[in-house]
Amino acid sequence: MSNPMTFCRTVAMLGSALALTGCVSLGGGGEPPSSLVTLSSEVTAPAGSAHAGTQADTLAVHVPEAPASIDVLRIPVQVDDATIAYVADAVWVEKPARLFRRVVAETIRVETGQLVIDGDDPSLFADSHLRGTLRAFGYDARSSSVVVRYDAIKSGAKGNVETRRFEAVEAGVLADAGSVGPALNRAANDVARQVANWLSEEPPSEAAGE
Repeated sequence: MSNPMTFCRTVAMLGSALALTGCVSLGGGGEPPSSLVTLSSEVTAPAGSAHAGTQADTLAVHVPEAPASIDVLRIPVQVDDATIAYVADAVWVEKPARLFRRVVAETIRVETGQLVIDGDDPSLFADSHLRGTLRAFGYDARSSSVVVRYDAIKSGAKGNVETRRFEAVEAGVLADAGSVGPALNRAANDVARQVANWLSEEPPSEAAGE
């Protein structure tokens, strides 16, 4: 393919098969990728930093749920409303929901100063919880953009529950592993900062002066 940006115009439908030239594929076989894709937080607590508090002060950040198209080690490409392919030669080091959880937890930890636990079983040590669902975490061929969409649910010890949808979109991204991976990392960090800002807001009852 002479120009990676033309891949979304070279879709050929043969029965139920999809052919996207060069940059995306439907198959999972072939040669192993030359590199793996990961996520990293753009803010990091320095070595030696510590937080202390009670269980009531602690926030547990859980791995978000994700649909089957995202809950894999490949980066999905939304070709049209009914067709999903995957970015060629792009393989996550582990499932993106777990990587995203770490970025969110570290961002909250640094930006808010709250005591955050994000281990495999954080519920044992916290009264407040952040759960949610990754609705989108991949590449949209129709707009040449990466999209991260996260429906967050926060709950407290008193039974109060709040939800909010967060989204980050970065347009003008080429459909190759070297472009999509870094763009998804930036978008994931954008969403993580939005979540941290949300958690820093006053509860509705306090904001209303109750």
